[in-house]
Amino acid sequence: MMTSPLPPCALTVSDEEAGQKMLQLLVRRLGLAPSMLHRLLRTGQVRRNGSRVKAFDRVETGDSIRVPPFALRLVAAAEQGAGGLGPMREPLPDIVAKLPGLLVLNKPAGLPVHPGSGHADSVAGRLAVHFAHLPFKPTPAHRLDKDSSGLLLAATSYERLRALHEAFARRELKKTYLAWVEGLWLEDGLCTLRDLLEKTGGPGREKVRSGRGRAALCEALCLRREEGRSLLCVNLLTGRTHQIRAQLSARGHPVCGDVKYGARPRRGGLFLHAFSIELPDGERFVCPPPWIGAWELRAEELERRERHIAG
Repeated sequence: MMTSPLPPCALTVSDEEAGQKMLQLLVRRLGLAPSMLHRLLRTGQVRRNGSRVKAFDRVETGDSIRVPPFALRLVAAAEQGAGGLGPMREPLPDIVAKLPGLLVLNKPAGLPVHPGSGHADSVAGRLAVHFAHLPFKPTPAHRLDKDSSGLLLAATSYERLRALHEAFARRELKKTYLAWVEGLWLEDGLCTLRDLLEKTGGPGREKVRSGRGRAALCEALCLRREEGRSLLCVNLLTGRTHQIRAQLSARGHPVCGDVKYGARPRRGGLFLHAFSIELPDGERFVCPPPWIGAWELRAEELERRERHIAG
């Protein structure tokens, strides 16, 4: 069996990687445990431009990072143990747009953004496999529930990743969702939902309940009512875990198919879709939901939603 050639002991920092902390760079490049890399840095076995470097020093374009050969042998052995290919090459989510430093993806329902207990497959994992040749693997910049579908931003450079994190923290990105909910929504116009939410339960059993915790804020507009259900357009103003699902459930309108928050099980899973994202510079991306038949978004509803966004 042929073994994969060892990468060179000296790694050169690319434009896409510049600005990261040294530890982040090594974790992303080598995929080794942070605890091991911390030890190598602490004992001076990693050098930047010939000098010792600390874990939280930031790297610059063109820096030469030398790592000990045995660390690279561990990387090669791990790749060889996986057949030299790493995780199974599952298809990427559809790419809606490519911009400098950014991919806009359409995540399907059922695929988690990050790997976790009970699910090894993820958007992040698929990006790492498909773009294994790049020094900076495209990295999801925010969360989207496993069972939700829709737009997801993935940064292809560290500079863009940091800028997106800062924009989310300052609430400069506008995210709009579409949701079918149980029951007839009685409000005719735009209404603001304000709650306090806290996370409860252990890993894999997380749930958010209202009444105390962190402030959650969103706006909801009803687009259609029929047969004991309503189609809502929701502008997310804060980014709490399961926020839309928890806030709507607390008002007696759980998202259709959201068994965790009190809805009846339905074929088709969770009817919650990240429909649009607007960047701080005003550029906006739109991705229609995959719903069909009676669940499908109508043209007049889309027009009403657009008027609501513009107004």
